Amino acid sequence: MTYEEAIRFLYELRWFGTKFGLDNVRKLASLAGNPQDRLRFIHVAGTNGKGSTCAILDSIYRTAGRRVGLFTSPHLVAFGERIQVQRRPVSETEVIELVNEIRPLLGQFSAEEHPTFFEVVTVMALRHFEAQQCDLVVWETGLGGRLDATNIVTPLASVITNIQYDHQKYLGETLASIAAEKAGIIKPGIPVITGTDCPEALDVIAGTAQRQNAPLTVVPPGEAHAPPLDSAAFPLLGEHQKRNAAVALAVTRALQQRIPVADAELRAGLATVDWPGRLQLVTLAGGRRILLDGAHNVGGAETLARALEEYFPGVRPALILGILRDKDWAHMCEILAPLASRILLVPVHSERTAEPHGLAEVCHRANPRAGVAEYRSLQDALASSEQDLFVAIAGSLYLIGEAMELLNVSAAKSSDERALNEWGSIVHP
Repeated sequence: MTYEEAIRFLYELRWFGTKFGLDNVRKLASLAGNPQDRLRFIHVAGTNGKGSTCAILDSIYRTAGRRVGLFTSPHLVAFGERIQVQRRPVSETEVIELVNEIRPLLGQFSAEEHPTFFEVVTVMALRHFEAQQCDLVVWETGLGGRLDATNIVTPLASVITNIQYDHQKYLGETLASIAAEKAGIIKPGIPVITGTDCPEALDVIAGTAQRQNAPLTVVPPGEAHAPPLDSAAFPLLGEHQKRNAAVALAVTRALQQRIPVADAELRAGLATVDWPGRLQLVTLAGGRRILLDGAHNVGGAETLARALEEYFPGVRPALILGILRDKDWAHMCEILAPLASRILLVPVHSERTAEPHGLAEVCHRANPRAGVAEYRSLQDALASSEQDLFVAIAGSLYLIGEAMELLNVSAAKSSDERALNEWGSIVHP
């Protein structure tokens, strides 16, 4: 099997859609030898900041000498980003080996029960982390938590970064219902750490923790400026990233007896965090600056707006915006458009893209003084913005991945690997 054939195999799994429920992934993991039973996890859920919090935890524990596996999604450019050990993405050779191991197991499922892409990749990751003898796995949920494929593990700690509106079609229309799905990762007696400050959501998380006899730590916003964050070097931009860091530090305190981390290791881990595509500032030849930020839902758009005002006061960037249609794109346009000098609207390289024409109407109403233009592709918009000294690209992590390739920020891969991020249809149990 070649790497291209392995990727094609994974791509074809998209036709099985996305199923909520744990029966299939438990069966597949069992057929694979239940590697999750021989690994230690920190399980991270939440609406925004999951990946960043995972990256911070990964950096701290690697600095403390642990061999750390990192499982996140979506990937920006290459599939291997999803499964990393010591921040080394799974190699093409390893992907081939993992696909060859797991493909025969799929013959033991009926067509109706056939595991989905995410379920297969979840078990591939477990096999890889066990083979790599990881001391700890930082384990990010995909969608929700309660019925997410990642929820077959019993972690050392359960983390819920925050609760905001996103994926309401699948998780419910209220913050309480969304919180209930995320709180589904809470396990009996296992510590829970959350940065949630919404009372409606926090009530649900606290109630679930109480029923599960799981000790709960609530990290208030002020912890973002408490020691060591008040003095430690920290490269990720934005107040929200300091809040994510505060949550990560609370996790390390909760696990200090089981996985000791010295203060110097904490500081060194914070100072060396790397998490691309989230308020990532790229300076090109000639001093032109490009700000890359996924900002893929309303909460993300609000965070980007605050960061622009904090770090670039008085500067109005050219805004390249592309959003998926299953997001609250109108509200996102209303938040971001007023901050721009001009707005360049593009389709996201996804079958779920919102059409630029629809975005244009909202952006023009939100900022009638800015020029609003529609482009056929991100590449065309980047060419049109070559004279702009400051450009912000936002609206979807899929768009950011494409931008990273076009700007040579990341080694280019085939577009087929970015297409692996597509969900397919979601089937409820």
